[in-house]
Formats: sequence, structure tokens, C-alpha cells
Amino acid sequence: MIFQFKNINIINPATFEGAVFYGVILLACAVLINRMLRLGVERALARGSRLHIDRTRVKFISQLIQMIIYIVVFFIYARLIPALSNLGNAGLASVGVLSVVAGLAAQSTLGNLISGISLLLYRPFNVGDRLQIQAPTGLETGEIESLSLGYTIIKTDDNRRVVVPNSLMASQTTINLTRDDARSICSVAVVISLEADLDQARAILLDIVAHNPKAQKVDGCPVTHLDGSGVELTLAAWCENSLVAGDLKCDLLEAIKRRFDAAGIKMTRPRRIISAK
Repeated sequence: MIFQFKNINIINPATFEGAVFYGVILLACAVLINRMLRLGVERALARGSRLHIDRTRVKFISQLIQMIIYIVVFFIYARLIPALSNLGNAGLASVGVLSVVAGLAAQSTLGNLISGISLLLYRPFNVGDRLQIQAPTGLETGEIESLSLGYTIIKTDDNRRVVVPNSLMASQTTINLTRDDARSICSVAVVISLEADLDQARAILLDIVAHNPKAQKVDGCPVTHLDGSGVELTLAAWCENSLVAGDLKCDLLEAIKRRFDAAGIKMTRPRRIISAK
């Protein structure tokens, strides 16, 4: 075989073949390192319950490191290839100018990244926590499914995914329903007429909630308001979480209507006072 590679030098980065060769090698190294990193993270998270690993922090840092690895490999390649060395030197020498330009061109993206780092440091919530947030569709309640470099994904109770930019998650008021104690209280206010038997109405309310398995602990049934329109009783009970509390409230309202009708207890509306100015 007479064919020789005397005109091709893949080891020399100054040649086209060398530039392609080193580009493939460096890209393969970056992909391999990131793959090993992902496998390590997956194994660590699989043992997270035993090692008490913060899943939110590990996933976020893993994504950040993968992005940094590709950036570092790009600058190494730019410094290694003579044709791109000027680009590498210029990138390092004028990093201040580039940062201003990049900031103006990608304010939203950089803002989401910085806000994601802020959420990671201050940790107002973790992956798996239940939150209430204000979205364009109204008040949404769901579980934090993931926290990425740019977005927070919330899985709602009806299996929808609400994708919220990190900058919005860091700036808006959210209600964390999971931290420390996942329990939620269910309150049902009932207004009965002034002529109704107060003790009988309270006994019926307490009996209804006592026989509902969704209620963990009865918090009481005090009189919370009194005026000429009637007497307001507020029945309160602790539940496992906010989702169960919503279901319990529906059960209680239906049972109260049936039991009060059977007992002849009349319910009224609170009187609304309208003042003219």
C-alpha cells in the first residue's frame, strides 16, 4: 500500500485536520466528563435518603458545572488552535466588555440564572415541597418537580406543569405548604339564625367532623361572630395536608346541609352593611 499521510498532520493544531482532531478530542472529553458527573449525581441521589443529600442543591450545582465545563473546553480549544488564538486572547482580555454586551443581550436569561443561584443559597423551597404561587391562571398549588438553571417547574394537583422563570420565583410571594409541618387546617364557617339552638348546632358540627377519617384532630367550634343576622360558628380541624383539607371542606359542607335540614336548624347569611357616601 503506497498511500501515505505525509501531507496530513493531525497532531499539528495549525492544520485544518489538526483543528478538527483536537476539536473532536476536547468535545469527547467534555461529554465524557459530564456523563460521569450525571451518573455520579444519579447514584448520589439514589442514596440520598441514607446520606441526607439536598436533592435541589445537587441537581442545580450539577447543571451549573456541566455548563462551565463546556465553556472551559471552548476557551481551551480557542487557545490551542492558532487560527482561534486571537479570539481566545480577545475573550480573556475584554471579558468586561463582553459581559456588558452579553448582559444587555440576555438580561432575562442571566437574570433567571442569578435568581436560580439565589434560590439555591437562600433555599425558600426544595424539590418535592408543595407551594402556592400566583400565576396568570390564578392561584396555583402544586409540588416542585425541578429547579433548573433558568426555570422552576411545578406539578399541580391536576397533573399540569407550571413553568415559572427563576427571576419571578425569587421576586414573588410564595406560600410553602411543606416546610417543617405539612399539616393544614380546614375551617368551615356556618351562620345559624338567632332562634336556632346553639348547643345542638355545635354538637352536630363536632359529630360530623369526628366521624370523617380525613380529619386528624378537631381544633374546636367557637362562636366567631354575632350580630342581628345570626350566630357564626367556625368549625376547624387539622388534616394531613392542604389537598386533604380541600376535600374535607367539601365533605363537611354537604354533611352540614343534610344534618341541619334534618334537625330543623335554619342557616342565614351574614348581614351586609352598605353605607352611602
